[in-house]
Amino acid sequence: MAGGFFTLGPPAFSDVSMWSFLVPYIIMLVVEGMPLLYLELAVGQRMRQGSIGAWRTVSPYLSGVGVASVVVSFFLCMYYNVVNAWAFWYLFHSFQDPLPWSVCPLNGNRTGYIEECEKASSTQYFWYRKTLNISPSIQESGAVQWEPALCLILAWLVVYLCILRGTESTGRVVYFTALLPYCVLIIYLVRGLTLHGATNGLAYMFTPKMEQLANPKAWINAATQIFFSLGLGFGSLIAFASYNEPSNNCQKHAIIVSIINSSTSIFASIVTFSIYGFKATFNYESCLNKVILLLTNSFDLEDGFLTANNLEQVKDYLASAYPSKYSEVFPQIKNCSLETELETAVQGTGLAFIVYTEAIKNMEVSQLWSVLYFFMLLLLGIGSMLGNTAAILTPLTDSKVISSYLPKEAISGLVCLANCAIGMLFTMEAGSYWFDIFNDYAATLSLLLIVLAETVAVCYLYGLSRFESDLKAMTGRALNWYWKAMWGGVSPLLIISLFIFYLSDYISTGTLRYQAWDAAQGQLVTKDYPPHALAVIGLLVAASTMCIPLGALGTLITRRLKRGDTAPVA
Repeated sequence: MAGGFFTLGPPAFSDVSMWSFLVPYIIMLVVEGMPLLYLELAVGQRMRQGSIGAWRTVSPYLSGVGVASVVVSFFLCMYYNVVNAWAFWYLFHSFQDPLPWSVCPLNGNRTGYIEECEKASSTQYFWYRKTLNISPSIQESGAVQWEPALCLILAWLVVYLCILRGTESTGRVVYFTALLPYCVLIIYLVRGLTLHGATNGLAYMFTPKMEQLANPKAWINAATQIFFSLGLGFGSLIAFASYNEPSNNCQKHAIIVSIINSSTSIFASIVTFSIYGFKATFNYESCLNKVILLLTNSFDLEDGFLTANNLEQVKDYLASAYPSKYSEVFPQIKNCSLETELETAVQGTGLAFIVYTEAIKNMEVSQLWSVLYFFMLLLLGIGSMLGNTAAILTPLTDSKVISSYLPKEAISGLVCLANCAIGMLFTMEAGSYWFDIFNDYAATLSLLLIVLAETVAVCYLYGLSRFESDLKAMTGRALNWYWKAMWGGVSPLLIISLFIFYLSDYISTGTLRYQAWDAAQGQLVTKDYPPHALAVIGLLVAASTMCIPLGALGTLITRRLKRGDTAPVA
């Protein structure tokens, strides 16, 4: 399926518990995900064309809906394969002993560690400095980094080889890329549950936070996860369904895929939170040990006297018995909190390349777990890319004008080459900032409008009763009340509500900002986007969403001109 980051992976999480995310997630799956998945599969199977041709068949005025899907998929392909490039980079480094992100490198005169790494962490340093070589701001573009650039070329070469023979070969590859990660996840589940502190992560995951259910952002995040994980609005579902037999039971497939996809996300979340609990517990205990060592040395305490159990009592005693000396040491005493470690916001690339690597480096036989993890990440990423490229290639190969001049292999090669060339932008020193822009703004708002247009088109332009008759003629099964209610009212109203929430959220935040890496502080700092970045954000949103009205306007003008040309001369 086409999708955003971690198509088969866990839902993104931050300061909300998984339980608080799960409630809106399941509701969104029932009233939005499953019905819209069935709708797209049914449209593709009925119209027997890619997204552009399918919606043009529904109505000539809807060709812009298909074009919008292709544009969004093209944007996604431009930046998403960079994740695979990073996964290749980490996979190649996973065979080193020790892992290169497990320790900070020495400084130039070899008298200590590099200052940036000491202020941050070894995993953050490897990610921000060794992998990205990130610039201080988006204004400082810097040069293309040749190592990530070579990995990006390799990632696109793998994708091209997978799609070279068309949808038939792509389908066989997808079976491999979809099934093998389950084996790795099961292995990681067994390992994760046996890690020290795993129960802390699982307890945090399943602890209800009822107040979060009143936060519209939790519902927006759940809906966004559904859209990306199921691949709604990208056109890939319509493209793949167009190859189905007309009698295929796409309703059954929609239900099965929805359940398996969501079950996988929850299963992967259990794996993630068990490892996250290990990482949080390890950091918490390391913090306690540093405080214990500091107080033991500063006050000449007996070794072993100060423990995690009596730390707070001893701190209170030292503060009252030796106030002047304690006040000198106090600024160096860190506030260690397991809850704070667990509530640290993680998502996207930070989850994949910082949090996981920090946990992996502390495991026994860390090289093995690192190879398994990044191999799984590659399979998931390549599987998603196959869906994304299919959404672009199917409408292009359906076009008689293009296919009459170029064979499928050439069309596939040109699409991959164009995306790879543009993707070099993300391998520059400021590339990570542009990656975040594309990841945040290239698809979410556009997908809401695309899926809304699809639902309205089928139910109110093509006609729900007419579409029901088509489905019955194809599959021999009539639509029940659930699908009619969802398509005809609930799903469109929900999408409109999400659209309003989404816009109000951005309006309330004011100036759009981004997280920039400050090497001097060894941490992320918040900065305002410059005018040219805001202009790109506006163009990304407009480039896809404007396809829908412009497509309808273009069809209207063309029809008026043709009608004028054929009008009788008085």
